[in-house]
Amino acid sequence: MTTLQIVVLAIVQGLTEFLPVSSSGHLVLVPALAGWADQGLMFDVAVHMGSLVAVCIFFRHDIAALLRGGLQLARGNHQDVEPRLTLAIALATAPAAIAGLLLAGWIEENLRSPVVVIFQLSVFGILMALADRYAPRARNITNVTLRDALLIGLAQALSLVPGTSRSGITITVGRALGFARQDAARFSFLLSAPIILLAGGYKTLLLLLSGVPVAWLDLALGVLVSAVVAYLSIGFFMRFVSKIGLLPFAIYRLLLAGAIVYVLL
Repeated sequence: MTTLQIVVLAIVQGLTEFLPVSSSGHLVLVPALAGWADQGLMFDVAVHMGSLVAVCIFFRHDIAALLRGGLQLARGNHQDVEPRLTLAIALATAPAAIAGLLLAGWIEENLRSPVVVIFQLSVFGILMALADRYAPRARNITNVTLRDALLIGLAQALSLVPGTSRSGITITVGRALGFARQDAARFSFLLSAPIILLAGGYKTLLLLLSGVPVAWLDLALGVLVSAVVAYLSIGFFMRFVSKIGLLPFAIYRLLLAGAIVYVLL
């Protein structure tokens, strides 16, 4: 990969990881438009790790609260807000972690295709618009239940399919459960940290064990650019979604699906 390719794709990832528009869809479309070869799964993992850095910095106070909650859980405290939220994040992480461990290879071989991306972009774009338009918005993140966490976690597991958008589907389910837009987004973004860490760590371990040469400097540049852009993207989305809502992103998903049809099919 050239430096230009690395920077462009890292910017694309940073912009789209926390917007509900499918980063994987963009990482399929951009190389196709530019005539570049597929950048490979390892680069995708690297730029996702950049997104992890961004979310940990942006939500550093929330992350600290989750860590404190973990300590309180270990001491038997399940009632206060912090340990309950930590437990909810842990429960919501489990379905995607299990599905990723069992199905990631099969998904990579069979579902990493433009047709799948188009379908997922379109269907979940429509569902996002409907949930945002008709669901109540009175609940906040402090009263998330284990049932809520499990449903959002099952939705996150579906995001392993390219084109779904991890943030998009988890925010959609959060809205359908009645959470306010910013609270649904906040839970979704906090939920991204453990799953990105698990997936990235697992893929990195496999790579190291395989003995395949790795362009570490290229990956490091991708991580850095993705982290900076993702940090700015989170701030933009949190401001935008509270004022405008999710409809513009749903429309964008449909337009993106149409663009992929035009370019690749």
